[in-house]
Amino acid sequence: MQQTRLQAQIQFIVEIDKLKHVLRQTILMDGSRRENDAEHSWHLAMMAIVLSEYANPKVDLLRVLKMVLIHDLVEIDAGDTFCYDAIAIQDQAEREAKAADRLFGMLPENLGMELRLLWEEFEARESVDAQFAAALDRIQPLLHNYNTQGGTWRKAGVTVEKVRKRMEPVVIGSPVLGEFVESLIEDALNRGFIRAAND
Repeated sequence: MQQTRLQAQIQFIVEIDKLKHVLRQTILMDGSRRENDAEHSWHLAMMAIVLSEYANPKVDLLRVLKMVLIHDLVEIDAGDTFCYDAIAIQDQAEREAKAADRLFGMLPENLGMELRLLWEEFEARESVDAQFAAALDRIQPLLHNYNTQGGTWRKAGVTVEKVRKRMEPVVIGSPVLGEFVESLIEDALNRGFIRAAND
């Protein structure tokens, strides 16, 4: 029997349940455990709804929501790559592209192509929608690290310069959120949640 469109869609939905098992380095704000990718994506979607008024220029909220919900699906196959791991980052794009081929290829062609193009747009960060989505993706773990008194920053010995470099896309997606991020970084530095360069 030939697979129907609905069967392919349901098979994809079942497959992406695996995202709930992909653990990130990020510690939950209550400090109890590591966050998983599905929780991260949900949190970004809520952030997009709550913070979209700060996007500059204005964005298409539905497209932003789609991007933040699909952006980490590739980590089902590729795994989570810690942003401060210089070695793991080297082949990240290759691993994730291969995963995108498999996962989006499970869907009917038109739908798979739509999601694949949204994923690629997010990765390229060239459209205003992607820039805002990427800004949220950078802010969310920053909030976790701040609210866990340094969380993974302390564990990995991350310096304030590396955090500032990682946060550069935020101001592109939202100057207001960029200012907020810088104030949070300064406060984290003053409180000892993050290392100064010369420590």
